[in-house]
Amino acid sequence: MSWNEEKVNKLKELWGKSHTASQIAEIIGGISRNAVIGKAHRLNLSAKIKTRAATSNQNFENLQDKKNFKSKRGRKSKFKSLIIEKDFEPENPKQLEELDENSCKWPIGHPNEKSFYFCGRSSLKDFSYCKLHLLYAYQPKGKKEEDNEKEEVPDLIQKKIKSA
Repeated sequence: MSWNEEKVNKLKELWGKSHTASQIAEIIGGISRNAVIGKAHRLNLSAKIKTRAATSNQNFENLQDKKNFKSKRGRKSKFKSLIIEKDFEPENPKQLEELDENSCKWPIGHPNEKSFYFCGRSSLKDFSYCKLHLLYAYQPKGKKEEDNEKEEVPDLIQKKIKSA
């Protein structure tokens, strides 16, 4: 199959009217959908044609972006509220056998030491740790470790641990 000038002009015209590659191939006749796509690509025609699947995927991605934006904002504000809070319940040292679903499972010390225990404060819903240890365990998204070293948040956490 060879592309003559008439077919190329017809392709450009139909491509500009947002016809699908299959429709263009059918209208021109004697060529396949892939031949239409390949020729359009070689002619550097704009990628205006989108399949139904691509359009629905794009809508899905837009919805995901909106959800991610909302969740990032909520997560960041959640951590800020934890940092602002000043009063933490006292530590309730527990051994492994004493832990339950509502206990903070943050390990204190080294497992080989006799003085090893778990925090034991009441944990937040859907987390394994208390409010204080959540600050250690979960960093806000988008933060690099280098940035965290420069921030004063670890000093603030140390002060809270001493005061608790």
